[in-house]
Amino acid sequence: MPRISAAARTPVNGRVSHWFTELPAPRAPLPGDRDADVCIIGAGYTGLWTAYYLKQADPSLRIAVLEARFAGYGASGRNGGWLSGLAPGDRNRLARRYGRESVLAWQRALNEAVDEVIAVADREGIDCGAVKGGTLQIARTRAQAARLAAEVAEERAWQVEGITELSKDEVRQRIAIDGVLAGYHTPHCARIQPARLVRGLADAVERLGVDIHEDTPAVEIGPGRVRTPAGTVRAPVVLRATEGFTARLPGLRRRWLPMNSSMIVTEPIGPRLWASIGWQGRETLGDTAHGFFYAQRTVDDRIAIGGRSVPYRFGSRVDRDGAVPERTIARLTAVLRTILPQTRDVAIAHAWCGVLAVPRDWQATVSFHPATGLGEAGGYVGHGVTAANLAGRTLADLVLGRRTPLTGLRWVGHRSRDWEPEPLRWLGVRGLYLAYRAADRHEATGRAATSPIARLADRITGKP
Repeated sequence: MPRISAAARTPVNGRVSHWFTELPAPRAPLPGDRDADVCIIGAGYTGLWTAYYLKQADPSLRIAVLEARFAGYGASGRNGGWLSGLAPGDRNRLARRYGRESVLAWQRALNEAVDEVIAVADREGIDCGAVKGGTLQIARTRAQAARLAAEVAEERAWQVEGITELSKDEVRQRIAIDGVLAGYHTPHCARIQPARLVRGLADAVERLGVDIHEDTPAVEIGPGRVRTPAGTVRAPVVLRATEGFTARLPGLRRRWLPMNSSMIVTEPIGPRLWASIGWQGRETLGDTAHGFFYAQRTVDDRIAIGGRSVPYRFGSRVDRDGAVPERTIARLTAVLRTILPQTRDVAIAHAWCGVLAVPRDWQATVSFHPATGLGEAGGYVGHGVTAANLAGRTLADLVLGRRTPLTGLRWVGHRSRDWEPEPLRWLGVRGLYLAYRAADRHEATGRAATSPIARLADRITGKP
C-alpha cells in the first residue's frame, strides 16, 4: 500500500485542493437586492477574466460577480496547472463545418493566450509560479508510440510551431521516466500554481472596482435578473460561467456533463532525489494512454499527478469539497510509482478531485445574445486554464458589441445538443472509461496499433 497521510484522504480545512495552501478571509455575500450593468455567475477563471477585460475596456461598468462558495472553488482552483494551448474541442470536426482557416485562427489565438495570461499576471503582480517549460508528451507502449507519432503529425498540420520529436534517451535526459519509448515536446504551455492565479485575478478585478459576492449561489437565471437566496441582482447583461457546476442550475441538467478528474501530490522532494529524476525544465508531463495522466513539478518541489478515476457520478452529481475515495489515491499513486519508481518512498501528502464540463460534442463555446442579454462560456473538456482567458476576452467583446478577430472565431455561438437522460448518461460514460482501461490493458500486451476497443468506444460516444 502507498504511504498516504491523513490529509490525503479528506479535504483539508475546506481547501478543496493542495493548491490552496491557505484560504484568505471570505468575501461578503450579496447583501440584498441590487442593480448592476453586468452580472456574472461564477468566480472562476472564465467569470473573472470576463470581468477583468470588461472593466479594462469600460471602467464605468457596474459589474457584480456571484460565487456559490469562494473564488476558485471549482476547476479553477483544482486543475493540473497546465496553462496550455491545447484546443478545447475537435479541430477536424470544426474544420469540416467551418473551414480550415477559421480553426487555424482559433489555434493561434489559444497559443497566444498562454503569453497573455503570463503578461497579465506580471502586470497585476500575481505570483502564479509560471514557468513556460512547454509540455513533454510520452509513450510507454507501441500503440501509444503510434498515437504519439500521429499527434505530432496532427499538431504540425494545424501549424503548431516548435514541436520537437524525442527519442527515449532524449526524453530521459529531461525526465528519467521508466519504460518510455518515445516522446515529443511542445513549447506552448506553462506550469502554474492554479489557485494563486485565480485568487490573484479575483484581487485584481476587485482593485478595478468589480464586486465579488461569495457564498451567493444563483438559484434562478433569466433575462435581466439573477435570483439568489440573499436577493436578486437586476442587470441587462447576465453571463453564466459555471463550467462543471452548470448541471445544478434549473433547466440545465443535461446541458454539459460534469466529468470528474482526480489528483494527488507528494510530500516535498529533496535535491538528491530530484537529481535522479531530472525535470529541471519544469515541463508539464502527459502520456498518450487512453486512461491518461497529467503531471507537473510544483512550485514547492513536489510532484502533482492526475487522471480519471470515478469519471462521472449518476445524475450529474458533483464531489463533496474535493474528497476522493482511497482506491483513487492508490490508482494514481501506482501510476506515479510506475513512471517514476524513484518516488517509491515518497509519501502522498494530499488528494482531491473536481469537475470539468463536457458538452455532448466535446466542443467548448462562447455565446452572447443581445436580444436577451444572456451569455455563457465554457465546456472546456479539461483544457480550460488558457481557453478561459480567450473566452473571457471574447465574451467581453461580444457584450460591448465590438467586432474583433476574437468574435469571429468559430467557437462563438456554437451550440451542442444536450446529453442523454439517465441512466443512459451514466451507462455511456462508465462504459467509455471501462473500455479505455480494457484498451490500455490490451495494448500493454505489445500490440502496435490502437486497440479496437478504444476505437469503438470513441465512435459510440462521439469523443474526438
